[in-house]
Amino acid sequence: MEEVPRLVTSAVALARQVGFPLTRDEAGPGRPSASLPDTGRFLAMLAAGCGGGRIGELGTGAGIGAGWMASAMPADCVLITAEMDVRLASAARQIFAGDPRIEVITGDALAVISGRGPFDLLFADSGVRDVSDFAALVSLLRLGGRIVMDDVTPRHILPPDSPLRSHDVKRQFFTGEPRLAWAEVVLPDMRNSLLVGTRTS
Repeated sequence: MEEVPRLVTSAVALARQVGFPLTRDEAGPGRPSASLPDTGRFLAMLAAGCGGGRIGELGTGAGIGAGWMASAMPADCVLITAEMDVRLASAARQIFAGDPRIEVITGDALAVISGRGPFDLLFADSGVRDVSDFAALVSLLRLGGRIVMDDVTPRHILPPDSPLRSHDVKRQFFTGEPRLAWAEVVLPDMRNSLLVGTRTS
């Protein structure tokens, strides 16, 4: 795979064109941002192993995460990505128009992804904040399927008084879900990490 795949380059250009933040620092609190390059490379590595399978993404954004996964997934794999913002979904659809394996759906991500599984890989990038919604996502995974959440701050850089030390919703999702074996993966910048779980039951 190319260092930065063509689809990713196109999605980054789209993000700049429509003003979609490329980093959490650009986005500010409570606003979505694009997948970081190291997140993309990790997703691409997982997608490469989904032969004959199905990948789902909740929150297309400008299509950067989808671009990484689509560029690495096998020819017999399909990718379904959902975005609530009509303008972003429409723009991302243009990026992937030449690849029939990729479907960009407009609508509430969890609602439109449900019923499209089972999935080999789910990238939950849409701000899921409810335990029951997270459990529903795990139910959409096949046994051995993986779920990934990004935009996690590694514990070692959290200030001593950070509320995330005692109440981190994403970590609580993974810790509290008995069907997952999971781990936190700290990215090379040491400022961001991913939570990755594999469905075991």
